[in-house]
Formats: sequence, structure tokens, C-alpha cells
Amino acid sequence: MKKIYFDHIAATPVAPEVRQAMEPFLGEKFGNPQSLHSFGQEVSLAIEKARSQVAALIKAEPEEIYFTSSGSESNNLAIKGLALANQKKGRHILLSAIEHQSVLYAGKFLEKLGFEVENIPVDSWGWVDPEAVRRAIKAETILVAVMMANSEVGTIQDVAEIASICAEKEVLFHTDAVAYAGSLPLDVSSFPVNTLSLAAHQFYGPKGAAALYIKKGTRLLPLIDGGIQEGGRRAGTENVAGIVGLGEAARLAAQKMKDWQQELGPLRDYLIEELPRRVEHVVLTGHPRRRLPYHASFCVRFIEGEAMLLNLDMKGIAASSGSACTSRALKASHVLLALGLDHALAQGSLVFSLITGNKPQDIDYLLEVFPPIVERLREMSPLYAKFKEGES
Repeated sequence: MKKIYFDHIAATPVAPEVRQAMEPFLGEKFGNPQSLHSFGQEVSLAIEKARSQVAALIKAEPEEIYFTSSGSESNNLAIKGLALANQKKGRHILLSAIEHQSVLYAGKFLEKLGFEVENIPVDSWGWVDPEAVRRAIKAETILVAVMMANSEVGTIQDVAEIASICAEKEVLFHTDAVAYAGSLPLDVSSFPVNTLSLAAHQFYGPKGAAALYIKKGTRLLPLIDGGIQEGGRRAGTENVAGIVGLGEAARLAAQKMKDWQQELGPLRDYLIEELPRRVEHVVLTGHPRRRLPYHASFCVRFIEGEAMLLNLDMKGIAASSGSACTSRALKASHVLLALGLDHALAQGSLVFSLITGNKPQDIDYLLEVFPPIVERLREMSPLYAKFKEGES
């Protein structure tokens, strides 16, 4: 059976070059980077090389890169660390309504400590109006978080404008760039961002390896105590192989990013254009143009996303129904509800996120097998039966 992978937002395959770079650190190069002997120092040099590679990807300084275990950890360190370190200035925080759960749940944690956390609304495309951020900032606001791009609907935000507004108001700004970094050019020196998260598994690196950019001079309280690793901001013995893999993946992404965009962008556009033509009552979610180059997302009326995913999997196609962190939750996505979709439509969410190596034939195969799946599932749907009755 044909096997096709359209689930970039969950994980990308580890590139051969990345596996090769990691392999020695799973074998003969096993030292602890904190050790003073040659075994440790050899490994310590490899970590610093990776730090420079990640910094180069986002145009940062190496000393501004701090390694973590995941995008979720990076987001937690940023939101909680910034808020707790700066609470004497104020206790009001603004988070966009479509942030990843790691940001939103960090906000809920801070609410229990007495912080006031407010959500910034989005429009029907999932876009945050920078002027809405300006209006929401008040004297007590210390932190704003708006992601660079949303993994469920693909919409890219105007974070440069939002960050400039925050700088003007002397408010800290964090952006979750996990879905964006490694796929599109990113220069942290071009806009006033205080912290930025990224993760290797979104650009052909290993899972469990991520980083947080912290701008020089930004005050942040560590969440993990007990060691001097990462400048004392993130204690714990380093995941050396994962960090080396992240560094090599960052190097590859900087080198091949433009090729990946040229490869995947036309496939994305073809899918966005053709799927609604082949299947009735399909709604594109996210911005039609201002979106990630590998990303196409839809809601299919009258049926649930999980049923479509299982049927697609039986045809050899792997896709997603929202964020990988919530796809098993069997409830409507907070992102889609924030866009104004009703619960019934939001339940029919599908995300096709492409990886390098996908071909036009893969899209053609999806367009061939998907309409019969939808037709069969709608025949069993009481919502569709009611709709047909209303039509007649």
C-alpha cells in the first residue's frame, strides 16, 4: 500500500546528515560536558558548536541561545520566567487566543499566583491585529505573547509590528516560533523580541531537542534549579546527541530553506485550490495566502476529523486534526473556536502539513481517495441527514 506522510506539524523525519552528526554522541563521545577532562571538553565543544548553528539560523548571538527539551518547555520558561522575574513592574499579561497550550496553560498557572491574564482575539483567519494589542496594553502590562505562526491553521502573524508596539510601551514580548523557525527566514535582530522558542522536530531534527532565544539583558527566572548548565537558566545534564542534532538541523535549514519553500509551496497551493473543488461543504481554515509554506488546513462539514483521519490512514495517508498536543483530546480545538467556527464544524478539522519529498502525485492520490471517504462518512452522519432533509 502507498504510504504518504502529511503530518509535518507532529514531526518531520530526521535528515540523514542530522543522524550522522548525532551518532558519535550516542557511542564513543559519551562524556559529560561539565567534566574538566578531555572526554567532557570534547562534548562541551560540540554543544557550543550547536549553539552557534542555532544562533545563525535566527541571526542571534550564540550566548542568547538556551537549550531545552521541547517547544513546550521553552514556552513555559519564557512565560513563567519573564512574569515571575518582572512582577514588581506589574501583573497583567496578554496572550493571543490561539497560542499553543503550553503558553495558555502557563498563563493559567500564573493566574493562580494572582496575575491577570487576558486573551487577545483573532479574526476569522486567525490573525492578530497589532492595533488590538496596542489597545489591550495597560499600565500594569508586563508581557505579551503572540506566536509567529499557528500550526493548526497556518496563519503567519505580524510579530514585527506587535513587538515594536510592545517595545514602545516598554512591555516584554515572547513569540512561539516552533511552527515557523526553520521553514522561513527569521532574524531576531530585525524586531524587538525578548524571547523566542523553536524545536528541532519541525525542521528535520530530533524530537526532544529545542531552544529558547533570550535577548541579552532580559531578566528571566529559571524554572529548573540545581546546576550551572545553560548559564544557570536551565539546570540538568544536557541531551548532547539531541543538541548536536538540533544544531545540524539548524545548519541544514539555513542552507536548504529556500529550496524547501519552492518545493512545498506549489503543492500546498494545489491542495488548497483543489480539495474544495472535489468535496462539497469544505471550509479552508487560516489565511489563504499569509500562511506557512507547507500547510493546508480545512474543516469538513457534517463529519468528525478523527473518523476522516482513521479512514485516510487505512489508505496509507498520515494527516492531523489539529495540534499534535491536542489531537487525541476528542474536543473542538480552541484555535478553531477562536476563529469563530461553531463546535460542529470545528470537529471536522483536518490539517495536511507537507514534508520535503512529497510529490504532486501524493496530492493527486489524496484527492482521489478522499471524496469517497467523505461520502461514506456523511451517509452515516445524522447532521448530514438533517441537512439533506432541510434541502429537500
